[in-house]
Amino acid sequence: MGLKNAIFSDKKRYITGISLIIALTLLLWINNSYLIWFVLGIAFFIGLVESLRLFKCPNHPIIFLFAILIWIGALFNARPLESGIFFTMLLAGFLAYKQSIESKYLLAFIYPTLPFLILYATYRDFGIEAIIWLIATIAICDSAAYFGGRAFGKTPFSPTSPKKTIEGVVVGVIFAVSIGSILGIGVFHQNFFVSLFISLIVAISGVLGDLYESYLKRQAGLKDSGNILPGHGGILDRFDAVLFGGIAMHFLLYFFSSQPNQMIVF
Repeated sequence: MGLKNAIFSDKKRYITGISLIIALTLLLWINNSYLIWFVLGIAFFIGLVESLRLFKCPNHPIIFLFAILIWIGALFNARPLESGIFFTMLLAGFLAYKQSIESKYLLAFIYPTLPFLILYATYRDFGIEAIIWLIATIAICDSAAYFGGRAFGKTPFSPTSPKKTIEGVVVGVIFAVSIGSILGIGVFHQNFFVSLFISLIVAISGVLGDLYESYLKRQAGLKDSGNILPGHGGILDRFDAVLFGGIAMHFLLYFFSSQPNQMIVF
């Protein structure tokens, strides 16, 4: 299918996409910490349900209890990631103690939990500017890769995601790095080379996140992780790249931080 046909081939996908863009723009414009915590929390719990489905784990109340504890703890803890790791450790101990709950529940729990916590921590630590930089870089990479693949794609990228092409991925990363580097300078006031490097790693991490989600779906025999977003699938289908990219951005922003109280300790 050519580029022109690709633009008009899936109206439902584009309607959902436009709706998400409008909702996300409003959320970022309002920039209320409690609202962002709440919206991310809703996305997190939906993503957790989808993750359990991908790992073929029936819903279990203890999993959601720990998820509630983690997300409430994130609101009141200055370091939400550490509180999440603490509660995840307790969950691991509980699973080992009970033995009646399969160990794969732990990975199904960790997959959405830690990335969502890191996304929230990125907002808490570096502000809305970092979230705008992250989302814009990932969105540009995803969109450019989609249309670049339709227009120029010939070489399969990976058996895990047969619709992706190397040409599409390269186009996506180039566009993401080009625009992301400018955003890093203009929005977050990083120097050009730091902005370029962070944008590059975030874009590549986003591609890997999308690939990992595809891998889980193939293992589970599912087309989508869910169906809450018409034309896009589930929360994890839409935000897999953002979650992986967020991990990279949070680490790199700390790594390149010039503020002593924000330097990461090894």
